[in-house]
Amino acid sequence: MEQIEQQIAAYKQEILGFEPATAADLEQYRIKFLGTKGIVKAMFGEMKQVPNDRKKEFGQVLNGFKQLAEERYAQFEHLKDNGAVASTDADLTLPAEPHRLGTRHPISVVRNKIISIFERLGFAIAEGPEIEDDWHNFTALNLPENHPARDMQDTFYISKHPDWLLRTHTSSVQVRAMESGKLPIRIICPGRVYRNETISARAHCFFHQVEGLYIDENVSFADLKQTLYHFVKELFGDTTRIRFRPSYFPFTEPSAEMDISCQICGGSGCNVCKHTGWVEILGCGMVHPKVLENCGIDPEKYTGFAFGMGIERITMLNYQIKDLRLFSENDTRFLEQFEGAL
Repeated sequence: MEQIEQQIAAYKQEILGFEPATAADLEQYRIKFLGTKGIVKAMFGEMKQVPNDRKKEFGQVLNGFKQLAEERYAQFEHLKDNGAVASTDADLTLPAEPHRLGTRHPISVVRNKIISIFERLGFAIAEGPEIEDDWHNFTALNLPENHPARDMQDTFYISKHPDWLLRTHTSSVQVRAMESGKLPIRIICPGRVYRNETISARAHCFFHQVEGLYIDENVSFADLKQTLYHFVKELFGDTTRIRFRPSYFPFTEPSAEMDISCQICGGSGCNVCKHTGWVEILGCGMVHPKVLENCGIDPEKYTGFAFGMGIERITMLNYQIKDLRLFSENDTRFLEQFEGAL
């Protein structure tokens, strides 16, 4: 016991006389006294040789020794910072490295263009939740339970609550707008949607949509066509050809799909347009009277039209991109090509 106390007293004298000149000296001190194999830890290991009746007394001695070693080290910690500055070869008078600025994603660029076009036509932006209930996503849109049209959309359901799901379209936002009872309605609904589809160059399990809705008195199919004609000419140019084809959607009647001349081949035929010269860009139609009734709107007084498009498809046509997966792979080689896009 006395021998250990003598060793501690000698170490204390060494600590008190320690005067480091550099950060390296300080690091050597830390390793010698405070390191995992240092003297302080070794002294605590001697506790097992101390008689039980003197352990408390010896513990106080050890704690004082440890405190002294740590305080002495703390007195010279400024040497670490000084040493780091002194060891660098950097010229501190030079300007800092510039921050590299990012750019908008091509999906965001096209989304903003679409919104801008419809805003000039008086459409407001409406948004809603991505996790929806069955009523707003299906039933209110004239798709009751077991309706065969539900098979057109493979849905991600929330397992803990079968009435909840990831929305398959932004039409659910239109339902919420109609339920508010504020007429007339003239909105576009941009947002992300989800469908349980196999990922490929032409499909993904999530994508982005912009849907539009206009409800007022005396709204006709002619209003729908002229609105979409204006949109296409603004986005793709005056030389773009347009055609409507009859189609079926449970929430519109009559319904149509709108094609434009292929922007990649100019209408001559390619793999993207399947050698037809035409590419479908959206579906549209007059709002079904049943949908108006479900949302508390009198179909005898009000009529309206609706349309919906995938932003990815529009972007692929605008920039001649042939693989949908590029939008979500975060490949900087792909994204850097759009640095000049507004």
